[in-house]
Amino acid sequence: MKKRLETKPTLYPLPAVVVGTYDAEGHPDAMTAAWAGICCSEPPCLTVGIRESRLTYENLLRRKALTVHVPSVDLVKETDYFGLVSGRNEDKLAKTGMTCTPGSEVDAPVIDRFPLVLECRLVSTTKLGSHMLVVAEIVAVAAEESVLTSQGELDAQALAPLCYGPAGYYGLGELAGKAFSVGKELLRP
Repeated sequence: MKKRLETKPTLYPLPAVVVGTYDAEGHPDAMTAAWAGICCSEPPCLTVGIRESRLTYENLLRRKALTVHVPSVDLVKETDYFGLVSGRNEDKLAKTGMTCTPGSEVDAPVIDRFPLVLECRLVSTTKLGSHMLVVAEIVAVAAEESVLTSQGELDAQALAPLCYGPAGYYGLGELAGKAFSVGKELLRP
C-alpha cells in the first residue's frame, strides 16, 4: 500500500543547475535552480522555473539569454551559495572565486569551473503561480574533456552531476541499465 503524501512539488531527483545572466551594467550573476529540464528535442529546448522577483529573471528578460550550467558534486558549496544570496546584494562570482567568459553564442556568461554549460536564447515565459516557466532554446553546448567518453559523448559518471532531492544534494548512483536497450528483453514473446 502506498501512503498518501502532501501534494507539493515531489519529483526527485532534480538536476541542480546554475543559471548565468548579465545584469543591466553587464556584471555576471548566477542563480541556483532545481526546477529545470529538457522540454523539446527539435529545436533543443529546456525549461527553468524562476521566481519573477529574482534578479536572474529580470536579467534574462533584458538580454533574452541565459546559460545553464551543470555542476559536479565537488561544487556543492558554491552551487548552494548561488541560491542563498541575491546578486543585488553580493558579487557571487567574486565571493566564490569563480571566473567567467562571455558565451560564444548568447549574451550571457559561461562560468568556467562548471563542467557542462548550455547556452540558451529565451523563447517564452509563462506565469504559473509562484514561478515563471522560462522556455529557452539551447544554441550551444560545451563540456570539459574530462567529462566526455573517448567517443566525445557525455559520461554521466565522469560528470558526477549534482542532483537535488528531499533535504539536500545528491550524486548519481551507478548505471542501472542501458537506455533504449534493457527494456528490449520484455519485447520478446
